[in-house]
Amino acid sequence: MIIFMKEMDYPLRNQCQRVQNQVTKVNAEKERVSLRCMKALASRGGVDAVSQQMASHPQYLESFLRTQHYILHMDGPLPLEYRHYIAIMAAAQHHCGYLVSLHSAQFLRVGGDPLWLQGLEAVPPRLQHLDQLNKVLAHQPWLTARSHIQALLKTGEQCWSLAELVQAVVLLAHCHSLSSFVFGSGTDADPVPPHIAPNGTPPGYCLCDAANGNVSAPPPLATPSEHTTRRRSLDSSCEMVCLKERIQKSQEEKERRGECVLHNQTLQHTDVEDEEEMIYSADPSRFITDPAFGYQEFARREEDHFQVFRVQDYSWEDHGFSLVNRLYSDIGHLLDDRFRSVTALPSSHGPDLKRAIWNYIHCMLGIRYDDYDYGEVNQLLEREIKLYIKSVACYPDATKTPLCPLPWAPLKPSERIHVNLLIMEARLQAELLYALRAITQYMIA
Repeated sequence: MIIFMKEMDYPLRNQCQRVQNQVTKVNAEKERVSLRCMKALASRGGVDAVSQQMASHPQYLESFLRTQHYILHMDGPLPLEYRHYIAIMAAAQHHCGYLVSLHSAQFLRVGGDPLWLQGLEAVPPRLQHLDQLNKVLAHQPWLTARSHIQALLKTGEQCWSLAELVQAVVLLAHCHSLSSFVFGSGTDADPVPPHIAPNGTPPGYCLCDAANGNVSAPPPLATPSEHTTRRRSLDSSCEMVCLKERIQKSQEEKERRGECVLHNQTLQHTDVEDEEEMIYSADPSRFITDPAFGYQEFARREEDHFQVFRVQDYSWEDHGFSLVNRLYSDIGHLLDDRFRSVTALPSSHGPDLKRAIWNYIHCMLGIRYDDYDYGEVNQLLEREIKLYIKSVACYPDATKTPLCPLPWAPLKPSERIHVNLLIMEARLQAELLYALRAITQYMIA
């Protein structure tokens, strides 16, 4: 009997192995479907203009969208209208009209007070207090100090909690760096009317909106509580494999309606929403209190009042990741996935060039790696390329400095986007390092 049972184990093991192999194949197929769906959506305008630019790198795009959706729409300490207003404040520092208009529309959709869009003087004092940190992080992040954090966290009715401030810092850094990508990729060069995005897609739509079937008409204005009930878990909200079925379902519904005219009530509501978005798409300058403040060359070594930020003393891997993940659950994993995704993208120029671009940007922002030979930067990056990278990373403002085209003529469009993605992510990590170090210094003081 024992021999018989042992003999029976072999087919059982084989069956288990077959099941495991099948699961592996299914997961691989899910990933392939995910990437195909994102490409298909981007090609027909189902995502916003920024995501369309990133669609040539679908592995990175998925990581980017998951992070952006999480900080703007998922559970967190800040109310939804605060999140979009902070995004407006951040984008305005670089006069990024595209992002200011996009988040102005989203701010109204989540029930934000239209009066706030008149300028910073119309918002609660606690948002006004964030302006100083916003300005410093955007232009001279090495000035970020414990005093900035302490001023925001001091006791009082208008103070910030530590969790709120961490989410605000992530939002600021995300939108500052995204402004760099917008200008570098030319998204802001030919701005779309604020109430209608390319191919009729309402502003603010991301892949997750399309996944919910919202590809034909703008959603109605909702109160913050209504938006709260629509939140889902991180996995379910960004489960890309469901896109194909949901998009097909949306198309079938449109065909069933015979592409007829919508009900009068829906039309009236849509008209009202479009009109509000046009009216309240504010000029970025309304949200800037110190227009003269901008990027300056990081202090030279002989000037001792600025200290070089040494990664060996405070790094993302050893310090920043754990702190931000502890104070703002899961965001560390999402950000880390973005950094890994962009550096893992294939490049015909090899890893040395990607590392040179990354370290050059950090160097301009005062961050140094003791184990890196900076002579490689001059060897691998021509002067014109360094000028392009510097302008996109440090002062991406078309109203002040016209952006020169990327001088690498042989580069394919996807490779040009790759360069801009590297610039965006390197800048994002640099701002986070300065802000998180200041928060650490506040916590241990």
